[in-house]
Amino acid sequence: MRRLFINNFSYLGFSSGIIAFILMLILFDPQPDKPAIKFTAAVAVLMAIWWMTEALPLAVTALVPLILFPLTGVLPASKVSDSYINSVIFLFLGGFLIAIAMERWKLHRRIALKIITIMGASASSILLGFMLASAFLSMWISNTATAVMMLPIALAVISKIESDVSEEKALKISKALLLGIAYSCSIGGIATLVGTPPNLALVRITKIIFPDSPQISFGSWMLLAVPISVIIFLTAFFVISFVFGVNKKISLDKNYIRNEYTSLGKISFEEKVVLSVFILTVLLWIFRVELNLGFMTIPGWATLLNISDLVDDSTIAVVAALTLYIIPTKNKSEQSTILAANSIEQVPWSVILLFGGGFALANAFSVSGLSDYIGSQLKGITHIHILILVLIISASINFLTELTSNTATTQMILPVLAAVSLSMEVNPLLLMIPATLSASMAFMLPVGTPPNTIVFASKRLRIIDMIKTGFILNISSTLIITLLVYTLGNIIFGLGVFPHWAK
Repeated sequence: MRRLFINNFSYLGFSSGIIAFILMLILFDPQPDKPAIKFTAAVAVLMAIWWMTEALPLAVTALVPLILFPLTGVLPASKVSDSYINSVIFLFLGGFLIAIAMERWKLHRRIALKIITIMGASASSILLGFMLASAFLSMWISNTATAVMMLPIALAVISKIESDVSEEKALKISKALLLGIAYSCSIGGIATLVGTPPNLALVRITKIIFPDSPQISFGSWMLLAVPISVIIFLTAFFVISFVFGVNKKISLDKNYIRNEYTSLGKISFEEKVVLSVFILTVLLWIFRVELNLGFMTIPGWATLLNISDLVDDSTIAVVAALTLYIIPTKNKSEQSTILAANSIEQVPWSVILLFGGGFALANAFSVSGLSDYIGSQLKGITHIHILILVLIISASINFLTELTSNTATTQMILPVLAAVSLSMEVNPLLLMIPATLSASMAFMLPVGTPPNTIVFASKRLRIIDMIKTGFILNISSTLIITLLVYTLGNIIFGLGVFPHWAK
């Protein structure tokens, strides 16, 4: 049986999950008249252990609710299945197809090289350019794809630097560039709803647990997340520059990167189409509903058309993807449409299953009464100042996701935080948003995020390089997220008030 598992640790995780599941069924029965609470808790513990130990592929564990919830009577199979396909899934699907189109026609490479070209030729400017390009692209395409695309560009620049400066200086710059790319991919991802899966998980789980809550729109999320992302980005740039001694005195031949950009040739018709659809999609996402900027309110186009209750961000994403599937190419070697017919095969369906499993679990928390039970048991923490609690939650999730999947961790913790917020009578988003943002801030270990793993695989970094910068950024990002959500979040989402939809 051990051959089915990657290693002894995953085998132990698999066994531990089953044992914990059985023990929960035997020993945990807080309300005998509501057996669904016991069954939901047992399934949650089983999935948590399997997800954290990766006993099975994350997407496989996400299928557990489809089996156990109907068999235990928590939810009928039809209701569980509904969790695996919804508007958030289509928002992710549409956004990912746009990203596939950008990658197919190498638009993302053109954007990255253009940003780097603009920034200048000094070592610090090159670092800032690579970080800006990585962060911007990760706002719209997966951080993994961004890191994979940026790494060969960075290695080419590093090779050039190694031929121009001393070995010691070149080593420091190479480490700074690689870490800058990895960290910026994670930092940029939190700025938009489609930038990283935990953000979309928050949107859907909030709606599942609190059906009357207002939808978190693309624009309102950016009003909060972009400033947080920018401040963490600048912090990362200065920390990396300081730790590795990157300064303006070391410079690269200005023509080198300019020639790299020129080698791409004139922008193609296909790139223009993808860029146009991308820009239009972003604008439609941002301005779909009204944006309250504090000093003024911008009306949303969906409100003006009186269809705000009928369309959401997923509608825009699917229209954009469909448009790219319809418009034909002018490339003679690619006789097809901008998005090829087989593009759908590149969609990470495992992530979609992971979403579904988390959504099903959140639904069970609410329906079974487990959320209410957890809330009633946590009334004793109401004496803790809310700012301290937010800080503890942010720090805990931040360091936990150094070793676990950020998406799986987010989906496990958000229903629990919703219950905690009800027991304390505080806005649920005041706890759930910091947890979601912190889940993407793993900077210390190669296994923390895919970008960390990708740059570490270049064999130009040691774990200690990642730890000494990552620890500082873990602490910094925790403080920044806590303070800005507590202050700016209150202005945008009214987090200082216990909302009627939560009561």
